[in-house]
Amino acid sequence: MPIYHRLGKIPAKRHTVFRQKNGNFYAEHLMGNKGFGGISALLYHIRPPVTVRQVRCLREIHWVPDVDKTLRLRHFFAGRVEPAASMSMDRTPLLFNEDVALSLVCPTNSDDFFYRNSQGDELIFVSDGHGVLESIFGTLAYRQGDYIVIPRGIIHRFVLGAGNSRFLIMESRGYIRTPAQYRNEHGQLMEDSPFCERDIRRPEKLPLYNEKGAFPIRVKQRNAIHEIVLDHHPFDVVGWDGYYYPWIFSIHDFEPRVGRVHLPPPVHQTFESDGFVVCSFVPRLFDFHPQAVPAPYNHTNVMSDEVLYYAKGNFMSRKGIEYGSVTFHPDGLPHGPHPGRTEASIGQTRTDELAVMVDTFRPLQVARDILPFEDEKYHLSWLEDK
Repeated sequence: MPIYHRLGKIPAKRHTVFRQKNGNFYAEHLMGNKGFGGISALLYHIRPPVTVRQVRCLREIHWVPDVDKTLRLRHFFAGRVEPAASMSMDRTPLLFNEDVALSLVCPTNSDDFFYRNSQGDELIFVSDGHGVLESIFGTLAYRQGDYIVIPRGIIHRFVLGAGNSRFLIMESRGYIRTPAQYRNEHGQLMEDSPFCERDIRRPEKLPLYNEKGAFPIRVKQRNAIHEIVLDHHPFDVVGWDGYYYPWIFSIHDFEPRVGRVHLPPPVHQTFESDGFVVCSFVPRLFDFHPQAVPAPYNHTNVMSDEVLYYAKGNFMSRKGIEYGSVTFHPDGLPHGPHPGRTEASIGQTRTDELAVMVDTFRPLQVARDILPFEDEKYHLSWLEDK
């Protein structure tokens, strides 16, 4: 969970008179999830956020699944996805179910419009690139290795820095949060958590835009992209406080757990939502029992699908993997280290790998758009005489 934060100027008490210099009221705006029962923030706008000049539906969104339902272990050379113009409009669908939708995008330009996902929270992993996330809550600089959490409904825009950008995007039906086992009864991250509140970056500055005009906002809702044109700049917030805002945690700040023998993937858990969890595999020391086998043992994903995005280095249990690769190991099949990987791991003292894992508790479908990048013989790659 994020922690309490405030920026700008706000009145001493909520829902009390708060006037501008010209005598007009600042427009109070409560934003939060789960009706009035979840986390929220209270913002103060120069103008009401509801003064809309125009609305239209731009297009419907249809994620088409692969028609081949054959159960098999799969690998996609997703690092070969071509650059596209827009961070928000040109995403390549990867995998999806009722709880989460995974996509990839390599944007080349900053959007000249604003974006609001009103259909789901977004957890965005910055595989390459740097820049600034602008939102109604202020600015937040991001860089390679960051997880960017953008709760649903927040108007924002990515301003890309120089160089290439590559993002893995997880859109969640439930709200993205830190794992429950890391938090005490008050919501504070505990001493045995692999990260703490000091590692969470929150909006840093609150630039004020007091401008009239026509400002388009692309809104995702009901599996469609809509355009809403405000009669003023949406970032006209003079102050806010609360718990509902974009925030960042870097994978490089995740402190891995190490044991005498191999520890299972839950020790790498970083986020949770409804129906899935996200884990981070980071550089770490290997197990220190004198006869430890660092490579993971064969296992069967009972009641879980496993997705791995490979962001750096050579994953100790895999061969034939490249930067940006995605493996998909569905429920119903065992999987484990490739031939020779177990033996090669013995005696090794550390790994420099970097990967993001998504485990879902309902079956995933493969999106048709990613099929051109599939390694079609991956399921045969455990045969030593292949």
